[in-house]
Amino acid sequence: MSALGKSHSRQKKKESFGELVRTLVVAVLIAVGVRSFAFEPFNIPSESMLPTLMVGDYLFVSKYTYGYSHYSLPWSLPLFDGRIWASPPVRGDVAVFKLPSDPSQDYIKRIIGLPGDRIQVRKGVLYINDVAVKRERVDDFLYPLGNGRVVRIPQYRETLPNGRSYLTLDAIRGSAGDNTQVFTVPPGHYFGMGDNRDNSLDSRFDVGFIPEENLVGPARVLFMSLEKGTSMWQIWKLPFNIRYSRLFTTIQ
Repeated sequence: MSALGKSHSRQKKKESFGELVRTLVVAVLIAVGVRSFAFEPFNIPSESMLPTLMVGDYLFVSKYTYGYSHYSLPWSLPLFDGRIWASPPVRGDVAVFKLPSDPSQDYIKRIIGLPGDRIQVRKGVLYINDVAVKRERVDDFLYPLGNGRVVRIPQYRETLPNGRSYLTLDAIRGSAGDNTQVFTVPPGHYFGMGDNRDNSLDSRFDVGFIPEENLVGPARVLFMSLEKGTSMWQIWKLPFNIRYSRLFTTIQ
């Protein structure tokens, strides 16, 4: 090959490499933008939101619904205070938020109390501003133990004053979570509870009130669900361990 031909070949390789780098940069910027301002994926590591959410569920959280705080940004960069384009949560939303005592941790609970509300649980019944929330006994939740064995857990349907309805579990009658003090939600804060009422660390306990700034967004769509103990990287297990009935369902 002539010197001119070799030079032309090197130039083509440089252009191809440069185009690849530009494509990768654009792809990364788009991914960061979508994750920061539109939808962010989360997975469920605990059973605190049973029966609504299960360990191994993967869901999309809407980042724009409540507006943006610095927790919306990659690495929670402290570029500004408060929220911009803020919109308050709706009572009953299943919301992801940064744990007030440790913002590096993401929690997910149902928003029960709004600013100014008085929240209390009496004998397992939720009260909002001294009015009992409608609670109906339904069929037991069948909790799988493996090898075909199950435990039956009492299950209830709660309906909030705004009509939002969902299922809760009450595994232990008379537990600390079944009888609480009255919590008055301060301005700019929210009160969250897990649907698995006796197995949830939430605003009744150490989590406390959730500052508006700590809200990430409401969970909207469940896009993948894997049996407990299965990881996304275990490709050989996926066809057998996917909970197909839960795929692409909306979160109530």
